[in-house]
Amino acid sequence: MTKEWISLAVFVLCYVLFVFLPGKRSWVACAGGALLIATGVLTWQDAFFIKISWNVMGLFFGTLILAEIFMMSRVPAVMAEWLVDKAKSTRVAMLILCALAGVISMFVENVAVVLLLAPVALSLADKLKVSPVPLLIGIAVSSNLQGTATMIGDPPSMILAGYMRMGFWDFFAYEGRPGIFFAVQIGAVASLLVLAWLFRGHRTKSVLLAQEQARSWVPASLLGLLVVGLSFATLFDPDFKWFAGTYTLILGAIALVWFRVIARWGSLRKLAKTLDWDTTFFLIGIFVLVGGLSDSGWMDKLASGMVGWVGSNAALAFTVIVLFSVLVSGFVDNVPFLLVMIPVAQKVADQIGAPVPLLMFGLLIGACLGGNLTPIGASANVVTLGILKKSGYQVGFKEFMRIGVPFTVAAVVSACAFVWWVWGV
Repeated sequence: MTKEWISLAVFVLCYVLFVFLPGKRSWVACAGGALLIATGVLTWQDAFFIKISWNVMGLFFGTLILAEIFMMSRVPAVMAEWLVDKAKSTRVAMLILCALAGVISMFVENVAVVLLLAPVALSLADKLKVSPVPLLIGIAVSSNLQGTATMIGDPPSMILAGYMRMGFWDFFAYEGRPGIFFAVQIGAVASLLVLAWLFRGHRTKSVLLAQEQARSWVPASLLGLLVVGLSFATLFDPDFKWFAGTYTLILGAIALVWFRVIARWGSLRKLAKTLDWDTTFFLIGIFVLVGGLSDSGWMDKLASGMVGWVGSNAALAFTVIVLFSVLVSGFVDNVPFLLVMIPVAQKVADQIGAPVPLLMFGLLIGACLGGNLTPIGASANVVTLGILKKSGYQVGFKEFMRIGVPFTVAAVVSACAFVWWVWGV
């Protein structure tokens, strides 16, 4: 078997295992990468030093540390409870929690946001004697949506930023035009209207919740410094090779020292156990897997096939990429899919003369928002259903999709319409 077919076979096998063994995805990805090295598809030097984007990995892992300590500070919980207490009705309180989940997810990993806001949501539902299912699902899908809005919100955003050499503010304004941030906000408004209709029966007066106390505002300040520092990343590192990852890791190290020496909220070992090591090693393995697939020429073949189907029609290419991304990401992890499709979208744009940001932003929106279609499309969804199950609520595909499908359709259509208005006409 040639290297070309080995790389494809290993990738397909790993992708199948991601679907059937989601709890072992990091092991599968790393084993697949090791197999490519063992079979000679890649050398270990090429895999370790070239295929893995260590700048993205540094950005991701440093953000993990800052976000975890930020959650431990209880500042987000204080914000959530204060906002709920100010709401005029239960429906407004539910919408506020969903919107807040989205805002926090611009800077914090989605699963962490769900874990943070779930107690607030459960407490509100318990006091009102209503089911917490719609609210918790609304929080989960809202967090998945807004993770797309900023450079540090979600791994796919970090990956796209690395490929396109985008800085933090490029998500707000790119090449003199409104960036993907505003597309996501339009999607957020449209999806909140959907949630407002779904929550229409909850018109009772909101009840006061027991107010949390912030333990410290230092972690929030460090996150602010992260945003400020990344704002200048393109000045120091226009090729996105080292600054973002290095700077984020330095802030993460400062946070760890503060956590252990000044805050003394627990041991570093206990903190380390709470970090998302699974996604960390999953990303490392996926970089190698996709690197082997790319070197074997499969990306070129996929791009050529897509160009042959859409011709020179940029609108059709944009629509196909968005729909394909949404449907695939509704059932499988969006990280390997995005890594495969980014160079494909680049080649399609080059061959048909379409604006690269048009296809790239459409790809990111579809890949990230498509996870809201089903309960297995995103990690935050799986965690949410686990929380509900422990609380005595068994949620199936049909009940989840009753919220997830209209939410996703409203968000994707409105966000992509904005992207097309900015880049396609």
